[in-house]
Amino acid sequence: MLQKPRGTRDFLPEEMERRRMIESTMRDQARRWGYREVCTPIFEELEIFTMRSGEGIIQEMYIFEDKGGRKLALRPEVTASVLRMYVNEARVIPKPLRWYYFSDCFRYERPQKGRYRQFWQFGVELIGADSALADAEVISVADAVLRAAGVGYELKVGHLAPMKQLLSSLDPRLQRSTMGFLDKRDFSGLESHLCSIHEEHLLDQLLGLATCSSLEDLFAITGSIPERTRIERLFQLLDLAGIDYSFNFGIARGLDYYTGMVFEGFADNLGAENQIIGGGAYRLAHLFGGDDVASCGFAIGFDRVVVSIGEVATARPIVIGIACTEDSRRYATEVAGLFRKEGICVLTDLSDRGLSTQLAHLSRDADIAIILGKRETEAGTVTLKNLHTGEQRELVVAEAIAEVKGSGNR
Repeated sequence: MLQKPRGTRDFLPEEMERRRMIESTMRDQARRWGYREVCTPIFEELEIFTMRSGEGIIQEMYIFEDKGGRKLALRPEVTASVLRMYVNEARVIPKPLRWYYFSDCFRYERPQKGRYRQFWQFGVELIGADSALADAEVISVADAVLRAAGVGYELKVGHLAPMKQLLSSLDPRLQRSTMGFLDKRDFSGLESHLCSIHEEHLLDQLLGLATCSSLEDLFAITGSIPERTRIERLFQLLDLAGIDYSFNFGIARGLDYYTGMVFEGFADNLGAENQIIGGGAYRLAHLFGGDDVASCGFAIGFDRVVVSIGEVATARPIVIGIACTEDSRRYATEVAGLFRKEGICVLTDLSDRGLSTQLAHLSRDADIAIILGKRETEAGTVTLKNLHTGEQRELVVAEAIAEVKGSGNR
């Protein structure tokens, strides 16, 4: 018996209904902030992703060569594709552009809880706005999306400028390696690393960045820096918006293209693999031949959202089942069409069974049965039977439709 590929999943109807409900809630929140959905190809030229994330990502990707000899990759994330699309299709559109996406992505890595080889991302990209207001809006959208979905999480917000200020005397390669230790909060590794490059005098200042709890503490470490006003403005705006966050100026996000504000979120109940969102301000479009436009965005691991929320009741629409005699089949088809035109789910018998057998089978999947025999066909009525309570009444079709629509969801 053939099995699904490792790191992938099958979703039965109940699970898909649950996922679509959560997805719909997240989409709705993004739209409330003026973000509109975009979609990019499921595969792109390999170079798009290596330009963004470096050659090291190749080991984590599904890569193939097409019949024309082009090296392509299934997308491991969506930001690079969205910025490629901006350069190709949207440079002349008035800015800022507020876009969101919901896409499946692919990474070749060891599957574990909440982490799969095929996974889904929900993300936002704000293109063409370079201000503390833009930074604060993106964080606020992220918070609104996660809260509306029902995720309990801890939000940590930082900015790269203080860290880069302290490391400005190091060459770029050493800056990146040092920031990596800080980002992972590997403080013992950071100490060993600084000693090995004879920069141990930076240890106390860098540890202070990762642990400071106020802007006063931050600027006591760094002194006045050019970005100070923007950093202060960002956190003023987050406070005004009522966002629950904590400082972490040790966040580096592990990617070179972030330029300013950065943030991460960690779900309350996912164990060790609990990061559920990450984002920040960046400049990426110029890598694809576009202008050096400021951008800001985030990506949410949708599968981790689903795991974090756990089992939630999904409101399902009322399901109608039609049971009819052979002589009433033409009328049954007409009635079913009238109910469906009103947005009501209707099941019909497909096996020429008797009326009582039809009703017995409908009780498994339907909430209400519509019984149609000779009397109903001649009178233009339907007998409506509640399959949960056994109550039944004969009504004209319009009345039956109104009653079912008034029943709402089950």
